[in-house]
Amino acid sequence: MKLTTEYLQGIFNGKFEHTLLHELAEVGQYKRVPVGAYLIRPGEYIRSVPIIISGSVKIMRSDQEGREALLYYLDGVDTCAMSLTCCLSSKKSEITAVAEEETELIAIPVEKIDTWMCQYSTWKQFVFQTYQKRFDNLLSTIDEVMFHKLDERLLAYIQKKVASCQCSELAITHEEIAQELATSREVISRLLKQLEKTGQIKLMRNKIALIG
Repeated sequence: MKLTTEYLQGIFNGKFEHTLLHELAEVGQYKRVPVGAYLIRPGEYIRSVPIIISGSVKIMRSDQEGREALLYYLDGVDTCAMSLTCCLSSKKSEITAVAEEETELIAIPVEKIDTWMCQYSTWKQFVFQTYQKRFDNLLSTIDEVMFHKLDERLLAYIQKKVASCQCSELAITHEEIAQELATSREVISRLLKQLEKTGQIKLMRNKIALIG
């Protein structure tokens, strides 16, 4: 699909001035990403920064042993702070980005990111707001790790996933949850059974339904 200024005006709803929207239409590339597709992997150079139009992208970080932990999700009219940081400093990616559901996005060439920071105040504000949102996510994660038990974190994780996909059932395995919460499958399975006994969730084959 070819981007137009009118189409972008509807997406960003007054967030950017007309001249920036015109440039976005000129250099931006519309992409439709299927479920499970990787946008970036660790060690790769970031050639473009995504702005999510619809859908959801999961941002993960792995340790030296290959274990992955969930950092945050990207959804509508959102971009990735880690991608911005890497492209501005010409660093290789330290994160994995994978489509959680079918996702529409606009890919912005990295060379435009810094230029627009100097040229457009609305773009600078958008970038700063992105960093602020990710900082708030970080504080929330620290709070969960330090002040909440794993069963509370697990329930909060399920609630966030349900809210993100706007669905009542999650198609996800215990192993996938364990990877995102940086723990073992056995621990997750035990805690899920406890949550089911207390009537907060219902377990099915590779699915979890949130009750209430």
